[in-house]
Amino acid sequence: MTVQLLTPEGMFQPVPYHHVSIGTGARQVHVAGQIARDGDNGPVATGDLTGQVEQVLRNAARGLAGAGATFADVVRLRFFLTDWGPDTSEKKLGEFMRGIENVTDELGIPRPLPPVSAIGVSYLFEPDVLVEVEAYAVLD
Repeated sequence: MTVQLLTPEGMFQPVPYHHVSIGTGARQVHVAGQIARDGDNGPVATGDLTGQVEQVLRNAARGLAGAGATFADVVRLRFFLTDWGPDTSEKKLGEFMRGIENVTDELGIPRPLPPVSAIGVSYLFEPDVLVEVEAYAVLD
């Protein structure tokens, strides 16, 4: 097993992700920021954060698969979300987490998740893009 996920005693719990991942493989896989676009660059789930989270994770899974990896090999996910701030994050957190939960089984995403960051930004790529994800994996 190339990736060990853990949350050491004394770290904030419960969270839907592990605080630490240890990658013991030799090959690193970096999947560039994925947005809610289909294979023809058509927008997916315009205006729907949950649907866009589902699509960005599906796109990340395709990128991982292209390198011979799966979500079991992921050591970190980094999400960028528009309009994420003190006045909006509580409502959007539910939509965001639903998107992840909706594709967890389909894509073989571990539970709890590998370390995750959700970073609020003012703008991504194009006006309809609500979320972007980067994935980092380690392989033998």
